[in-house]
Amino acid sequence: MGGAILIAALAWGLVHPASPTTAAVVGKPAPEIEVRALDGASMVRLSDMRGRPVVLNFWASWCAPCRQEAPVLTQAARSLGSRVAFLGVDFSDSNRAARAYLAQARYPYPVGTAVDGIPAEYGITSPPVTYFIDRQGVVVAHFSGPLDLSSIERYLQLVGVR
Repeated sequence: MGGAILIAALAWGLVHPASPTTAAVVGKPAPEIEVRALDGASMVRLSDMRGRPVVLNFWASWCAPCRQEAPVLTQAARSLGSRVAFLGVDFSDSNRAARAYLAQARYPYPVGTAVDGIPAEYGITSPPVTYFIDRQGVVVAHFSGPLDLSSIERYLQLVGVR
């Protein structure tokens, strides 16, 4: 009996490989992601932001650390918005819950759901996760957990923002 379970588990693992870790994309071009605003009115592609450093943040309405970092991301986007692009991607939420959250968070940058899902290369299993992407579209760093302002500033230095 135990042998059959072991063989079944091994077979399942071969058919369902583990998701890549978030660090797997560091140093590589950022996988394309297209985000549709929750009202459906607009769409933004990550590649459209090339030429500016990008802060790509994955969040969810039910995520307490996401709520913790929301004012920090808002402050950073307002103060750096002319030099840095910000993009927020909802992770595993209902449209209603996400809209209610956004009404409170009031991000001053594009936020919505990934049109074709979140690319597996990002390895998102639990938000918040934030990627810092340079002007050429290469992922320079990632951070899992709630960001504070000094962390954002440190990571932005890695993508050339002073």
